[in-house]
Amino acid sequence: MSMPITPRLEPEALLVEPDVASGAPKATRYSYFVAAALCVVYTFNFLDRQFLSVLAEPVRRDLHLSDTQLGVLTGLMFALFYTVCGIPVAALADRTNRVRVMAVACGMWSLFTAACGLATGFGSLAVARIGVGIGEAGGSAPSYSIVADYFPPERRGLGLAIYSLGVPLGTMVGAFSGGWIAAHYGWRTAFFSLGIAGLILTPLIPFVVREPVRGGMDRRRVPGLAAIDTPPSMFGAIGFFVRRPPLVLTALATGFTTLVLYGMANWIPAFLMRERGMQLTDLATHFSVVAGLSTGIGTWLGGVLVDRLGRRHAAAYALVPGLGTLLSLPFLFPATNATDWHAALAWLIVPLVLLNMYLAPALAVIQNGVPPRYRATSGALLLFTLNLIGLGCGPLFVGMVSDALKPTFGNDSLRHALQWLAPFFVVASLCQFAAAHALHRAARVSRLSE
Repeated sequence: MSMPITPRLEPEALLVEPDVASGAPKATRYSYFVAAALCVVYTFNFLDRQFLSVLAEPVRRDLHLSDTQLGVLTGLMFALFYTVCGIPVAALADRTNRVRVMAVACGMWSLFTAACGLATGFGSLAVARIGVGIGEAGGSAPSYSIVADYFPPERRGLGLAIYSLGVPLGTMVGAFSGGWIAAHYGWRTAFFSLGIAGLILTPLIPFVVREPVRGGMDRRRVPGLAAIDTPPSMFGAIGFFVRRPPLVLTALATGFTTLVLYGMANWIPAFLMRERGMQLTDLATHFSVVAGLSTGIGTWLGGVLVDRLGRRHAAAYALVPGLGTLLSLPFLFPATNATDWHAALAWLIVPLVLLNMYLAPALAVIQNGVPPRYRATSGALLLFTLNLIGLGCGPLFVGMVSDALKPTFGNDSLRHALQWLAPFFVVASLCQFAAAHALHRAARVSRLSE
């Protein structure tokens, strides 16, 4: 990988070739253990976030919700508080112990996940979802910074890919446990069980993850980068981020990619149950495996590919997810037009793999593109854009279109609403290609300045 930077470089020069000389910092076994341990925490983070999407149909029926309301609850309501709170919490993590910040956050989001099981209507469920969003604001950004300080630049794609496997694991475990528990004991018990499991995990986090030295993996590569002792400023981190086109374009590209991904992921379970006859038990035994494995392969593949290709071609960090998004578009229509859930699920495998190649490359661009003291805040800025555009707008867009089309298509409206995501596949790909151009230009400027 080729992307550590130093404040002495020009604003556009975000990339330098990694120093692979003898004595350079290397990842240890404990580095991989930390990435795996944080992956477990991220699994609960993503599981708690997506659990409502898995249980959307029984919750909708019991609480008499519209698709628009479900879109607000699964997307916008969570994303607003998650993104707004994420930046100041990440700034705190840049100044204090990141592991403790993450542990406190885990306890909070787990408590409010359990509270979702007490909801009696839209308002009470919205309050619980807000609590989950505020709690989860302290999860991912500090974790990105921790992983970056356990892996050298050329291995961060892999380290962040290991951490990001929490997404497919959360998808798989959520669909399996949510579907099974809801089918046998009800959706409220499913929320209670998940919240309690997270509260049990919380006190274990500080005992298994040690706080690393900030910039410890960068010191021998770019002298002076990690030895900046001035306290990090939230506004300084924001200013550093927004003045660099590769970072801004990567964040925007990631946002539109996740608009497509969350628009699909948050509604596919409801689509399969409502319009294709899938049952909760089928969701647990079939959807969980297909969605989890496909998402996992895509996440892992994205990290491995950019670690290899990015050593010579910086643009690969955006070209890989850009091509993946564009190539997944043709599968949208056969997946949603399939006449039964078995065929629909089969058509979803390829797009779930291709669409999920975006995360590890984007995280590597951000973590390698900022000084160590800004890494948590910069990770939060990526999450701000990603979730405000993707999670905030994707599920809400599909829900609103579905409600608008119900007078015409009736129970088949959700299928047509999912197909309305097609233009955003193209927009996301174009944004990724623009980010690839900016990364290529930054790498060239960096080489010329050496």
